[in-house]
Amino acid sequence: MGRKDFFMTAKANLIMTNDIQVTAREIDFVTRFERNWEHLREILGIMRPIKKTPGAVLKSKYAEGTLQNGNVGEGEEIPYSKFVVKEKPYAEMTIEKYAKAVSIEAIKDHGYENAVQMTDDEFLFQLQTNVTERFYNYLKTGTLSFTETTFQMALAMAKGRVENKFKQMHRNVTGVVGFVNILDVYEYIGAAEISIQNQFGFQYVKDFLGFKTIFLLSDSEIPRGTVIATPVENIVLYYVDPNESDFARAGLIYTVSGETNLIGFHTQGNYHTAVSESFAIMGLTLFAEYIDAVAVGTINTTQTLGTLTVNSAAGSKSGDTKVTVTPTKASAGNVYKYKVASSETTVDYGQNVKNWSAWDGESDITATTGQVITVVECDSTYKALSAGHATVTAKS
Repeated sequence: MGRKDFFMTAKANLIMTNDIQVTAREIDFVTRFERNWEHLREILGIMRPIKKTPGAVLKSKYAEGTLQNGNVGEGEEIPYSKFVVKEKPYAEMTIEKYAKAVSIEAIKDHGYENAVQMTDDEFLFQLQTNVTERFYNYLKTGTLSFTETTFQMALAMAKGRVENKFKQMHRNVTGVVGFVNILDVYEYIGAAEISIQNQFGFQYVKDFLGFKTIFLLSDSEIPRGTVIATPVENIVLYYVDPNESDFARAGLIYTVSGETNLIGFHTQGNYHTAVSESFAIMGLTLFAEYIDAVAVGTINTTQTLGTLTVNSAAGSKSGDTKVTVTPTKASAGNVYKYKVASSETTVDYGQNVKNWSAWDGESDITATTGQVITVVECDSTYKALSAGHATVTAKS
């Protein structure tokens, strides 16, 4: 046996110990990430993530229309109330790219296992937070806005409003998910014992005040005094498969996991900079399909009746008046009610004005010159929010 036989190089494509360690690390990372999201999906009640292609545009939906006056005389034709579902672009599905590196100094100071595990954990957490924070910010734009004086009432009304909205849309609600500031919850419960679950970075309470799940968020995610709710059926998770992105076609191979490939992960050593590099790509969007089925409540313990400026001018027909109101409605879900009398009608904040006459904000109103019309802006439960009055000027 010659001397050179002792120094024969390994065969090509032999799987080395380092290869196994790197692959195991990549698999561990993507598995942990997808396990976290699978758990969140179950908490939120999402049936199944929906795959989209890169470039697909997500659109939020909202219903628009006016409920016609139901005071129809005998034999008169009943007017149709027309409601349409409209869409507006929200976000384009894209593959996002992330990278992090562990220096040789960090490995020297902490050891390979500690340095890599610490940075991998933080990397995973930041990637997860990136998606959830965008979702929380989107929820804050919900159009079912309202104000209540207590935390419990705000939660109750948020739940009631979204259930009522889905009922109007002829859609079933199997559960409602809430999002609140954790300090508001602790202030409300005081010394009471509740079971707060903390898993995979998510803090939540199950079956609390009629909600299927309530997520407890920090000040940076949701401000104190704010309550958000939406039906579980309104929440979807869209994703782009990293294996089907342009990066894969370009020869950039990432480790993925499972049937639903939510993230791709790759790690390698860089001899030029003496660091251990990690790269992640993903395209995740957590989304509420109907933005007008997201209730955003504000807790205000010192509420007062707002002021409307009401003007009356001669209408288009004899005996009618043209009424204008400023400012415009504070929320698209609010409605106008009015009452005509010999003098101004007194209104208190929160007063129920359901039995007052409905007004669409545009149509002429039949009234007599010299009478006083009081107009109220109320929420969908007919709670008075603002009011104003004017002396009627009708067309003679």
